[in-house]
Amino acid sequence: MVMGGLAWIVIMSSLNAGAQTAVPAWVRARALAVYQLVFQGGTALGSALWGAVASKFDLPTAFMASGFGLILGLVLTSRFRLAAGETLDLTPSVHWPEPTIVIERLPEDAPVLVTVEYSIDPKQASEFALAMEALKVVRLRDGGMNWGLYQDSADPSRVVESFVVESWAEHQRQHERVTQTDLAVEEAVRSFHHGESQGVTLGLHDRVQKDLIIPFPYPPPKSSSSEADHIRPESR
Repeated sequence: MVMGGLAWIVIMSSLNAGAQTAVPAWVRARALAVYQLVFQGGTALGSALWGAVASKFDLPTAFMASGFGLILGLVLTSRFRLAAGETLDLTPSVHWPEPTIVIERLPEDAPVLVTVEYSIDPKQASEFALAMEALKVVRLRDGGMNWGLYQDSADPSRVVESFVVESWAEHQRQHERVTQTDLAVEEAVRSFHHGESQGVTLGLHDRVQKDLIIPFPYPPPKSSSSEADHIRPESR
């Protein structure tokens, strides 16, 4: 019993520390809430399960079955491991510049449309779309919605990324959520950009502006070819 108690304390400490270090600081409270919910819920369900087994059979059978379950869990951990987070640098990069605005916005103003303009080589469309697939995950994880990638029908080298944020305050929080690992993803995308800087524009979503841009072929084609016909405009 003493060894079991010591093992329980060690496992609990390791799990609590792992749950806190595996997520960025801005989402840590929510991650811990989910962790506690699953942990406590699993404890309650396990108690009911083994109580039912003991009632139907006897206590030795319930203890024996739970012991085999622990051994099976140890065997499965060698096959089904949690994704390692040691390679992720979750330190905030704080590299997004502060937006330049003329009209003062209230924190509750919503929604906010964010667009990022890229100038790429049309022959690298496939590789660019693959890089954008990783960036899409980052945008949606940090609070973006309705993510899209568009190509200018008049200028095939002009590609516009857009996503909507719930409010102006939520967009300001996004500046604090970008990590060093996310910065590496953005740099991979930026390597396809030809120009001094990317054009980033912000605006309220209810301000409709018409343009000649059409959806960029996304997801990227499965073929590894990088011919320019991969970014031929498709009509809807």
